[in-house]
Amino acid sequence: MKNLVLLLIISGCFYLASCKKDSQSENFKFLTGPTWASDSLLANGVDASGPDGILKNFKGDAKFNKDYTGTFGVYTGTWRFAFDETELVISTDSLPIPVTTKIVELNSISLKVTTIYPNPQGVPTNIRMTFKAK
Repeated sequence: MKNLVLLLIISGCFYLASCKKDSQSENFKFLTGPTWASDSLLANGVDASGPDGILKNFKGDAKFNKDYTGTFGVYTGTWRFAFDETELVISTDSLPIPVTTKIVELNSISLKVTTIYPNPQGVPTNIRMTFKAK
């Protein structure tokens, strides 16, 4: 009887050790799953994705890799979540400061973020970027 109990305990330990725990959050899976195509890039409510727009370099695809690297339009850099995954921070050597955005919507088909970005004139620019999953 003791051997049976010991065998069950050892078997249970092996079973629990072999179970792989999924530590990735739902937001992480949504963000890193698809390639995101820019849908609208607005600055102060106006399209800013054109040739002279301040968001022209974010136009195109964004890919958030599971190793926290990625491409964001023409930029290459790193990303991370902040404040319980309610914010997304993108860092690249091509920009003077990291872009910290508030996640307005994130699901399997839609990514919407907003931020306020300083500009040389000293008046902050309200930015809204929306992406659709490819």
